[in-house]
Amino acid sequence: MLDPASVLSDRVSAAIDAAFDLPGQDPVLRPSQFADVQANAALALAKKVGVNPREAAARILANLDLSDVGDVEVSGPGFLNITVSPEWIQRQVAVLAADPRLGVPTQPSRVIPIDYSAPNVAKEMHVGHLRTTIVGDSLARTLERLGHRVIRQNHIGDWGTPFGMLIEHYLEVGGDSPEADLLRTDPNAFYQAARAKFEADETGPDGIGWAARARERVVRLQAKDPETIQIWLGMIGHSKEYFHRIYDELAVTLTDDDLAGESMYDPMLADVCDELVAKGLAVESDGALCVFPDGFTGRDDKPLPLIVRKSDGGYGYATTDLAAIRYRVRELGADEILYVVGASQNLHFRMVYATAEAAGWLTRDDGSRVTPIHVQIGSVLGDDGKILRTRAGAPLRLAALIREGVEKAASVVDASRPDLDDVERARIARMVGVGAVKYADLSVAHDTDYVFDFDRMLALTGNTGPYLQYATARIRSIFRRADLDPAAVLAAGAPVRVAEPSERALALALLGYGAVVAEVGDQLVPHRLAGYLFELAQAFTSFYDACPVLTAEDTAVRESRLVLTAATLQVLVDGLGLLGIDAPEQM
Repeated sequence: MLDPASVLSDRVSAAIDAAFDLPGQDPVLRPSQFADVQANAALALAKKVGVNPREAAARILANLDLSDVGDVEVSGPGFLNITVSPEWIQRQVAVLAADPRLGVPTQPSRVIPIDYSAPNVAKEMHVGHLRTTIVGDSLARTLERLGHRVIRQNHIGDWGTPFGMLIEHYLEVGGDSPEADLLRTDPNAFYQAARAKFEADETGPDGIGWAARARERVVRLQAKDPETIQIWLGMIGHSKEYFHRIYDELAVTLTDDDLAGESMYDPMLADVCDELVAKGLAVESDGALCVFPDGFTGRDDKPLPLIVRKSDGGYGYATTDLAAIRYRVRELGADEILYVVGASQNLHFRMVYATAEAAGWLTRDDGSRVTPIHVQIGSVLGDDGKILRTRAGAPLRLAALIREGVEKAASVVDASRPDLDDVERARIARMVGVGAVKYADLSVAHDTDYVFDFDRMLALTGNTGPYLQYATARIRSIFRRADLDPAAVLAAGAPVRVAEPSERALALALLGYGAVVAEVGDQLVPHRLAGYLFELAQAFTSFYDACPVLTAEDTAVRESRLVLTAATLQVLVDGLGLLGIDAPEQM
């Protein structure tokens, strides 16, 4: 990687080893207001090596050769302040400009299934699906960029008790009726009508209650009754069409090939239970088959059960999730499994992971361990601090949310670009509206809640998606005015000079891109990439205000600044792409 911290880390660690015979020590590199990088390891090492921190720093310095990088001095109680030279920065920017990967490293490849989005068949996606879909997709893009084999797993809800209710209602209203057509036009209304019948549980002419008939329909579904299966497949078909529309509007990379719903694991559930029993992990408790993983207790200090088979013989989420984790290890060859799911499910997943660990399902034949990780997703809140809902109190439909964002973005585009034709204005409004929603989500830590505010997220100033999109459009306009291709400018390889403070600041910001992308992949924190892109755009604004590009009097200075400008555009577009956000050519 090209950033100073990445380059200096190994050298400072080697100097510590040479000075104190302590290999592998953390150099404790930090930003500093007095230098480009500050190494603070001496403060932590002093006690261990029996000298004061300043002497420890001096001994590290005596073994540290940074003659090709810059200057270093001992400061304060024992800080090593390192200032990189303009020549070093210029060399590194030249490497970045010539690198199609823009400094993003290729890591040793791992197989990583990512479980995300997971809507329900025959129901509309609501705002609760927004974050898992957007965060999961950004992580998938980023991990692929780092060289990993990502296997998207859209664990849709397409099996179980609700389908008995839905199929029974479908048969009752008739497949050609307007009520049945709601499956395609308004699946929530269809579901609610079926639910109302289930709860009313009216007795039919045969003396059997409606709920009992729905439960019997579940049995027929599980037994693969042809008529029941045909209707079920039709419901899945309608839902796939709906999922496609939402994913296309959100520019999400999920496809039909990524569907791995609950029904996929149904044939495996009995075997999962049998294996847990054979290994002495599952026992009968109040008629149900349960696992009591170590370390999980309830309020009464009694062991918490993970129910893997209900007292009526049915299976629940725990059984399906155990089957899925076993399948992903044994069949997909996972090295790591990400579950991009709501934070409220953390206890459930910890118990599933503990059970899978005890069953040996997280250990492969070669003895290596597979790591399951719950990427916890916080909630989207309204301005009242509660879960975002409609005025009627219902979950806000995702399609309606996207539509409103695009409509509001259209007014922003209308105000800024009245010269555009209707088609282009609509295309840009969609990019801006969807980008604003996605960036607002991705710019905060995934495990925290945030307040949904269209006015804030659509602003052209501040840490917003439209601000970054406008930055890319502004840079593209520079190259249009000069009749230059940014890629050709980079390919020409003109020398870069960093004489002005804002040139230096922009160049250093560019060099940090690869390290930030690697951090996102290692720590699963897409908000760090969002924050970096915002800081880069700010650095470019300061540079552009202080340093004329096209009107620079000196040809060499003009060419240098064009390289910095082209590199900034490439990094902004690439980084927004990893977040799943389009960058319009003009705004």
